[in-house]
Amino acid sequence: MNTKLLNLTLAAVLAASVAGCGGKKDESTSQPAAPAPTAGKTVDQSTAGSVSGTVTLDGAAPTLKPINMSAEPYCQKSHSSPVIPPEVVTGEKGALADVVIYVKDGLSSDYSFTPPSTAIPLNQKGCMYDPHVIAVMTGQNIEVKNDDQTTHNIHPMPKDNREWNKSQPPGAAPIEDSFARAENAIPVKCNVHPWMKSYIFVFKNPYYAVTTKDGKFELKGLPPGTYTIEAWQEKYGTQDQTVTIPAKGNATAAFTFKPGSGD
Repeated sequence: MNTKLLNLTLAAVLAASVAGCGGKKDESTSQPAAPAPTAGKTVDQSTAGSVSGTVTLDGAAPTLKPINMSAEPYCQKSHSSPVIPPEVVTGEKGALADVVIYVKDGLSSDYSFTPPSTAIPLNQKGCMYDPHVIAVMTGQNIEVKNDDQTTHNIHPMPKDNREWNKSQPPGAAPIEDSFARAENAIPVKCNVHPWMKSYIFVFKNPYYAVTTKDGKFELKGLPPGTYTIEAWQEKYGTQDQTVTIPAKGNATAAFTFKPGSGD
């Protein structure tokens, strides 16, 4: 092989190598860059107030078909009665659970907040995610546990954050992970058990809450001001209300969803 032909061959090999390294990154491992953290001011707690209230369903909850777990005998045997999808969970007098309440607008970007060091649990029990809806701050860990005697995999599917999919066999150590960017209603699934569904909310500030079966919420430590408060429910969508919080005072808000509003 003459020198010219050898040089051409080497160039072709080098070009192919560079092309191979420039391919698209695996979506399960790439993390979109989060905005660089900046030092901001802290909330003056001597003047801070809060907003509290309730979320209710005005009408009967929908009748949903029980989940079919027959494909996994262990999962089916884990329940003594049919399992209803937790899309609409109510308590007394129509109190609505699993509603996320948060400050949508009105909070100055001058403030900065440190994420809590405590991880938020997301359990897998009876082949269901529990809680069905969780909320965390950016950078705060989620701790995933498997209480079942079967293998699960945890697969969040965000649009603005890193997508990951991690297997967790019985008896495995908890999985801890976090999200770098704020994002609402990240769906979570288990590829092994397709009926397992959950949602994760990620916020840049601590002004959020997830209702339980009493339907109550409270957002504490807000600077005085006027805010748009949003309520999200899986089946019925979102509602907004404007509240004004006085210094050292409390504002109230009541959200009412109606059956069929999000169908």
